Amino acid sequence: MLRRAVLQTFRQGLAQSFFKRYAVSLTETTVTHQPIETSNEAGERSVPTQKTGDESRNTVVVAPPEFRFMYPEFLPDPAMETRNRLREKLERMDMLQRRSVIEIPEFYTGSIMAVTVADANSPNKFARFVGICIQRGGSGLRAWFILRNVVDKQGVEILYEMYCPLIQKIEVLRLERRLDESLLYLRDALPEYSTFPLDMEPERRLNNSVVPINPLKVKLRPRPWLERWERQNLQGVEDLNLPQRFYDKAEKVAKPWEKYDLMLHYRKTIPAEEQEKIFAEIHSQLQQQELKRKLRRRRGPDNEQ
Repeated sequence: MLRRAVLQTFRQGLAQSFFKRYAVSLTETTVTHQPIETSNEAGERSVPTQKTGDESRNTVVVAPPEFRFMYPEFLPDPAMETRNRLREKLERMDMLQRRSVIEIPEFYTGSIMAVTVADANSPNKFARFVGICIQRGGSGLRAWFILRNVVDKQGVEILYEMYCPLIQKIEVLRLERRLDESLLYLRDALPEYSTFPLDMEPERRLNNSVVPINPLKVKLRPRPWLERWERQNLQGVEDLNLPQRFYDKAEKVAKPWEKYDLMLHYRKTIPAEEQEKIFAEIHSQLQQQELKRKLRRRRGPDNEQ
């Protein structure tokens, strides 16, 4: 009986002390969160608004939606068997570090570009090539793009790794897009569609202007071709003028149901939520790099440190 009485009094004492501390903490929080009124010289009262720690921590950085078209190489390979979160994070850090050293401008398939690379066999140790971007792909540090030009009546194509340390400069001479995502059919087109002067000057473009879409449709040479272009849904090619049997075969091997296959589309793309997280992660650093470049341009080459 004595033991029960001692335990009961001990529990009551603990309960009383807990309620006292809880009441004191409530009064302290109500006092500290009360706004302090201040008055200016005119006698007007103002209440300063302060953001709590939770609100400042929960600030969400939203990247522009066009980032997935401007920087597709930041998105990882959607193949689940090759994904590694840690490797993807480290690659994005390396890509941002490389972009702080060399400017990689915005470009698309169909843009006219000039790339300067370090070449030990060249007399001036540099080699510059001008051409149209006919395809780009890859993800992370393995991103690449292909430039094509016709030099001395011979088609020349060079594949560049976007983050290769040998690249010294990347210029966009004409920023535009085409009707198709891949322009590999230029290999079977007439030469004038892939011919650009090596001393081409960059075209001036207004800031924040919409990237134009070139509606040009190229004319292909007669068969044989490198690929069966009639079996691809090409928008930037004129009528192929083939016999009907070629179109019948193309209709037999076509797979029109794939555009309704949601699981196939899911396996080939990165979820939108993950894309937003990735682009929000790199958004602030890309903005800082752009501001630094603008400051350097205003100072001029002589004032650069």
